Amino acid sequence: MIDPNLLLGFAFTALIIELTPGPNMAWLALLSATEGRRAGLAASGGIALGLLMVAAISALGLAALIDRSPLVYELLRWAGSLFLLYLAWEGWRAAGESSPAVTKSGATRHARRGFVINALNPKAAVFYVTVLPEFLSPSMPAAPQAITLALVSVGIATMVHLTLVMMAGSIQAFIADESRNRLTRRILSLALVAVAIWLFISAAR
Repeated sequence: MIDPNLLLGFAFTALIIELTPGPNMAWLALLSATEGRRAGLAASGGIALGLLMVAAISALGLAALIDRSPLVYELLRWAGSLFLLYLAWEGWRAAGESSPAVTKSGATRHARRGFVINALNPKAAVFYVTVLPEFLSPSMPAAPQAITLALVSVGIATMVHLTLVMMAGSIQAFIADESRNRLTRRILSLALVAVAIWLFISAAR
């Protein structure tokens, strides 16, 4: 059981956070707009699994260790930002390419990348350590409440990501033209660079 008012407040907070541009949204926009909805849906599945893993780790108390350990936190911060920069570089390099061998990847690869982006994002773990506890009622067992809120958070994130995929994927035909493809990839790749820099700076301690 969980207090309905606390659940509603947490859901609203999670929605606002998810609607704030971040690494998941930027990468999904780049991927879905250039490779289609199928690729975006696969990536969304990987992202959801990554978020679930972070939630599980948080439930075991390891997220608290990340929050307290400067070394672990910094390693994840650097790794996450560098991975996003790699994805941006790959998107820029593939600009204008139409060969399936270059621009198309399997669903498993997209899902794996979505998983990695979230597994290497320390802010996701810190969210469950710092924000989630604020919505736990002291009059009820903490573990069931934490699990419920974590699932709600992942559900909201997934809905936002799927909506983005459907919107971004709808412009695939428009950018099928080589010049449009190049322009779109490079604009979104630059946006992904900006997000990586923002994530690295905002997550600094």
